[in-house]
Amino acid sequence: MHDHGRGAALGELGRFRGEFYASLTARADALFELTEAVLCADGPVRSLVDLTLGAEHRRGHGAMYDAVGHGRVEPQRIRRTLASLPLPRAADGWIVLAVDVSPWLRSDAPTSAQRLFCHVYGRGKNQAQLIPGWPYSFVAALEAGRTSWTALLDAVRLGPTEDATAVTADQLRAVVGRLIAAGHWRDGDPRILIVADAGYDITRLAFVLADLPVELLGRIRSDRVLRFPKPPRLPGTAGRPPRHGPEFALDRSVTWPEPAQTSITETTRYGRAVATSWDRLHPRLTHRGCWADHHGELPVIEGTLIRLHVERLPRDRDPKPLWLWSSTTGASAADVDRYWQSFLRRFDLEHTFRLFKQTLGWTVPKIRTPQAADRWTWLIIAAHTQLRLARPLAQDLHRPWEKPSPPGRLTPARVRRGFRHLRPRTALPASAPKPTRPGPGRPPGSRNHKPAPCFDVGKTGKRDLSMSRGQQRTG
Repeated sequence: MHDHGRGAALGELGRFRGEFYASLTARADALFELTEAVLCADGPVRSLVDLTLGAEHRRGHGAMYDAVGHGRVEPQRIRRTLASLPLPRAADGWIVLAVDVSPWLRSDAPTSAQRLFCHVYGRGKNQAQLIPGWPYSFVAALEAGRTSWTALLDAVRLGPTEDATAVTADQLRAVVGRLIAAGHWRDGDPRILIVADAGYDITRLAFVLADLPVELLGRIRSDRVLRFPKPPRLPGTAGRPPRHGPEFALDRSVTWPEPAQTSITETTRYGRAVATSWDRLHPRLTHRGCWADHHGELPVIEGTLIRLHVERLPRDRDPKPLWLWSSTTGASAADVDRYWQSFLRRFDLEHTFRLFKQTLGWTVPKIRTPQAADRWTWLIIAAHTQLRLARPLAQDLHRPWEKPSPPGRLTPARVRRGFRHLRPRTALPASAPKPTRPGPGRPPGSRNHKPAPCFDVGKTGKRDLSMSRGQQRTG
């Protein structure tokens, strides 16, 4: 990289570090140096107290625990700063956002509030489990091609009294609004593509976010049944006109008519990929449930159904077809190819989650309060963002038994190895620690007469509208 490009990247990194420090409104120096220790630690983070032994953390372990437990972070300021950074785009210039939930499992913390049952996949086939923890919804911008880098833009913890789809819709609306305010999207640009996995109610998200310049794409179960548009009404037909057309059962090929588009792509990883699409398919909404606050007749939400079948998978000899639903109607063959390729890029977010948990130590601390967990989560996001900004500046400090990486292809873990050498050249806003003595602590022999309360796990509240309607049905 030229000196001008390195100088610009170094300036962008220094600007983010200054904004991040300004967003720490209490115990700022201790929180900032704790983030520095995460970035400069040798190897994966195993415990918080080990981070205080690094040269970058100049304070004691008591100051660290006090900062994590009682510090303050302004998430809104960090969110605006993340949106103002250079945004990665797909190969054709589109902005592709991925949304997914990753749990912070706390099965052994009965005194921690606001825990939910988090869905976790077991080691064996069909061995899914529900383990108590804090689920976090992340939104990230995806890059083009196979990579382990993503640009995190937001994180929200899902509470026990909240509707996950409603929280995700508000989160995506806020993220898109900040991207537009930062100038990443303007009138006339392609619509922003949002991809999600099967855990989201993609049709409901498409209905709630219909006023935004976005397109929704999500995976649906292979046993779903969708409907075509209602057929034209013949003259002289009596009775109530139908609202839905013929059925399209994903697991019954006899219900599939001729597809609207079919494309074949030769790939190096999956072999031949065949994408087939049908236009104007919608789910039949029969129960109020999550639509309890919707007034009037339940809507008909049409989109494009895509069936993707590949020749092989890296670890499966008999791959099953993948079903996707897009909120766009009238999609062309090029649109269909872009949709399924963008959905495959969604799995890059899984690499970010693995980096968070296995290297940066996101779920390592035994934090009691959910507020402290939110605080630590934003520190990890800030650390990951600094690694992304330092990506063009880092050198490949590979081990003797590792293969060297070409320029521009360093993984986040390898960039972290060289961050200690880049740190002195960036902004260092934290002030030097003042000499002090540790507090006396609890007197020896005294007992804690106020034990911490225990909290139940799972949903703890229902919406008043749903309860009142349920009482009317049973009354």
